[in-house]
Amino acid sequence: MSKHSVGESWCQNHLADQQVYQLLEKVDADLTEEARSKGCLFCGGKLHRSDYDRKPRGGPQWAERFSLCCAQEGCRRRHTPPSVRFLGRRVYAGLVVVMVSAMIHGLKPERVQRLREALGIDRRTLERWRQWWLITFVESSFWREARGRFLPPLCLQTMPWSLCVSFAVERRDRLLELLKFLAPITTSTIRKACVM
Repeated sequence: MSKHSVGESWCQNHLADQQVYQLLEKVDADLTEEARSKGCLFCGGKLHRSDYDRKPRGGPQWAERFSLCCAQEGCRRRHTPPSVRFLGRRVYAGLVVVMVSAMIHGLKPERVQRLREALGIDRRTLERWRQWWLITFVESSFWREARGRFLPPLCLQTMPWSLCVSFAVERRDRLLELLKFLAPITTSTIRKACVM
C-alpha cells in the first residue's frame, strides 16, 4: 500500500466525518460507564460522574472530558477513564493528532501547509507531535509492552503512519480500534510513563 493512497484521502475523510466524532463520544461514554461500574480503585467506593471542561481544537465541539469522582468521604479521588476522543492533555482532539501526524508522512510540503492552515495548527506544534511519536511514544513502557503484537514489526521512523497502516484505518471501525489501542495512554497512570 503506497503512502499516497493511505495518507491523503482516508485521513481527510475521517477528519471531516461528523459520524466519526459522534461514535467517539459514544465510545467514551461507554468507557466511562465501564470504569464507573468497577468502583474506586483506591477504596472500592461508588463513583459519580464529575466531568470537566475540555474544548479541543481542530475537530468537534466537545465541551467536556468524561471523568469520575469517588463518593466515599475521606477518599474523593478523581478517576479519569481512558478516552478515544482525547490523547492525554493535548489541546487538539486525539483523532486530529493521530491523523495529521500520519498524513505528514504521505503528503507533499504544500499539502501539509494547507492542512496546517485549515486546522490552525502551528508548525512548531506539528514538530512537537512528530518528536513525541518518534521519541517519547516509541520509548514509552506502553509501546515496549504493546509492540510485540505487531508482526512484522512497525517502522518506528514513520510513526504513527505505520501504526495506521497496520490497523488499516481507512475503515471507520479499524480507526476506532486504533484509538481504543491508544486509549490507555490517555489516563494519568499510563501517561506518567508516556509523558505527553
